[in-house]
Amino acid sequence: MKKFKLTINGNIYGVEILNIEDNIAEVDVNGTLYKVEVDREIQAQKTPKLVRSVSVPSTDASPKTAKTASPSAPKGTGSINSPLPGVILEIHVREGDTVKVGQRLITLEAMKMENNINADKEGRIIKINVSKGSSVMEGDNLIVIGD
Repeated sequence: MKKFKLTINGNIYGVEILNIEDNIAEVDVNGTLYKVEVDREIQAQKTPKLVRSVSVPSTDASPKTAKTASPSAPKGTGSINSPLPGVILEIHVREGDTVKVGQRLITLEAMKMENNINADKEGRIIKINVSKGSSVMEGDNLIVIGD
């Protein structure tokens, strides 16, 4: 717990408080264990409880909006954004191609690693906003997928 150096009658003692229960303290004095009774009850320090308010991610427009579509509903349009900054190594699709969920669209080099960017929705490639060798930042729109 705590270490002290005490000088008593000219002698230096290394004292470490190991444990305190009620008014009994267990101390180590120069390697010898002692149980010491304190003349008053020691109050345990209370650790304050951290309370945080509930936060809603900024990407959620409204908590009531469904985050996923039902399987039978039309998927609609959407865009594929870059998850991190990097350089486009390869584009595996062309405008007009039909893609399925999980299909590889782009290979992105970021932090000396190749990362595959896969489709997260089904549909037809409407527009490709990048070319091979171009640099992108996190969140840049790479591909637009539509019906």
